[in-house]
Formats: sequence, structure tokens, C-alpha cells
Amino acid sequence: MDIPRIFTIAESAHRIHNPFTPEKLATLGAALRLEPGARVFDLGSGSGGMLCTWARDYGITGIGIDMSPLFTGQAKLRAEELGVADRIEFIHGEAAGYVADKKVDVAARLGATWIGGGVLGTIKLLAKSLRSIGIILIGEPYWRQLPPTEDVARGCGATAISDFLMLPELLASFCDLDYDVVEMVLADRDSWDRYEAAWWLTMRRWLDANPDDDFAKEVRARLTSEPRRYAAYTREYLGWGYLH
Repeated sequence: MDIPRIFTIAESAHRIHNPFTPEKLATLGAALRLEPGARVFDLGSGSGGMLCTWARDYGITGIGIDMSPLFTGQAKLRAEELGVADRIEFIHGEAAGYVADKKVDVAARLGATWIGGGVLGTIKLLAKSLRSIGIILIGEPYWRQLPPTEDVARGCGATAISDFLMLPELLASFCDLDYDVVEMVLADRDSWDRYEAAWWLTMRRWLDANPDDDFAKEVRARLTSEPRRYAAYTREYLGWGYLH
């Protein structure tokens, strides 16, 4: 069980696998008003940046699930590095359908909500792990401006314009599901740059170290195309934020 290899290569040096900086992640933790001992459940926990730093800074406990063995291993090392391994557990496994064995105060899915088949399905999945009074935290893309064509949407990594909503419509969609939106922290262009551009140096160094790897041709193609694609499409049209 693993994610596509291009991601384990391109994001192998990432601590945070979304367009957030450590500063924005700290802002999010403060916005949640986390209490010491609060239990946080993270579906798709990546390299553990969120859970580990919040355990250090706010005294939370928690569990993270991720299908990448590389990222799960990095998360465990990060927990040890920050001295929180006794409070945070990381499991290599399929996040889709996973329910925490104990109810939690915060249930989070910080990548796109494809894992639950969309926003509604993801909310229903996270709610199974949540206490009666708790917070669902979702990281979701939205259109900063509506793409003029379907080709532009595909350049942003979507399959169609209809994949994502504009921010007002996205916020309204939670209200339509009888959930109150009580906070949000949004990525900006600088944090998008730090997420996307970090791919390029990592891929370049991987190619230098692995010139004869059978996968090198694909990595080379990505490194050639990604800077222009990102600057022309994602940077201009796609937003991303944590909503809770």
C-alpha cells in the first residue's frame, strides 16, 4: 500500500504535504483553541507535521493514518525528534473508511476530500470518530478565480471546473449540510510557492543521485514541466484552506 511514486520522490523532503508553512500551521493550531490533552485524529497524516508540532506546542494527543510507508516512517521519526512519541501514534494504512477506536475532539482530513468521495462523504467519515461536541477540520481546494476553460482547470490538477467551488460557495456548502463554519485559515501565494517549488529542488537532487533509475524519465519530465505549469495555472487560479 503506497501513494504514487512521483509523490514519494517529489515530497520526500517536505515536512508539510500541503500549501501551508509552519507559521500557518501554528496559526491554525491557535485558531482551534486546542486544550492540553485534546485528542486529534488525522486521516492522511503525511510526515506528521501537524500532529507532532501541535503535541509539542499545545500538549495534544492523537493518531495519524497515512498510506505512504515513507511518510509514516518520517512521521514517527519526527515524533521522536520533538519528544512527543509517547502522545502521538502513526499508522501505515488506508485512511478511507478508517474510524478512530476512541472518540476525538478534532477529526481532520487535510488533503482534498476525495478520500470520502467529496465533502459530504468526508464529513460523514470524520463524524464517526468525533465526540458529540467536537470539531471537523477539512483542508480543501477552491477556485481563487474561476478558470476560463476546462483546459485551464486541468492545468491546475482538476479533472474539470466542477471539481472545486469558489470560496463563498464552498463555505455555503458546509452550512447546507447543517454544519457551522467557525474558523478558516487559508494558504496564500507564498505558502503555495513553498509547497510547490520545494518539489523542484528535491526532484533535481533525486535525478542527480539516481540517473539510471527506470523512473528517472518521468521525474525529468515533471521537473521540466512543473515550474511553468504551476506559475501559469495553480498559482493564479487555485486556492486551498483549512475550514472548521
